[in-house]
Amino acid sequence: MPTIRLLIAEDHAITREGIVTIFNRTAEMTVVAEAEDGEQAVVLFRQHQPDVALIDLRMPKLEGVGAIAQIRQEFPQACLIILTTYDTDEDIYRGLSAGARGYLLKDTTAQELVNAVQTVYKGQKYIPPDVATKLLDRLNSTELTDRELDVLHLLSKGKSNADIGLRLSITEGTVKFHVNNILTKLGVGDRTQAVITALQRGLVRLH
Repeated sequence: MPTIRLLIAEDHAITREGIVTIFNRTAEMTVVAEAEDGEQAVVLFRQHQPDVALIDLRMPKLEGVGAIAQIRQEFPQACLIILTTYDTDEDIYRGLSAGARGYLLKDTTAQELVNAVQTVYKGQKYIPPDVATKLLDRLNSTELTDRELDVLHLLSKGKSNADIGLRLSITEGTVKFHVNNILTKLGVGDRTQAVITALQRGLVRLH
């Protein structure tokens, strides 16, 4: 077998070193580049054009989804795998929609990591069953509009309808309309449940 050349994009040095060690100890695999953030991942991919890149979702400067989208725009056939601790259905959906061909969680085994790289290198997708289930749930759910996501984001910050209206330059009546749509689409009964569900699905984040 030819040697599979890898790029690892991970902002935590210790985690990155562990991943690199796994691959460099594996026959027919070698890490040719390591990135500490999303912007560096794009630059190094362009420079080294590896066979497979493993990219974290949450990184400084440019997040994983943005890096994946940029790489795929320039290199449509790029073989990219998301390796992350985040497994919400929205993260999975956004990552795979951006062009990743695999999605792995960091609690995976070294063997599964190697299997995923070999599978994606051969042109196939690598999506574990639990990830596939969440992706299916996301595809079957009713999608929120951009404006509804704006309202939901402000709801998660504890803002009132009046505050949201001021922030988004819309009337309180329009805010109520959007909130009712959000509750219906998320299948919940009140604002608190909406925020909890949104956090669980990865639709909003608490910073």
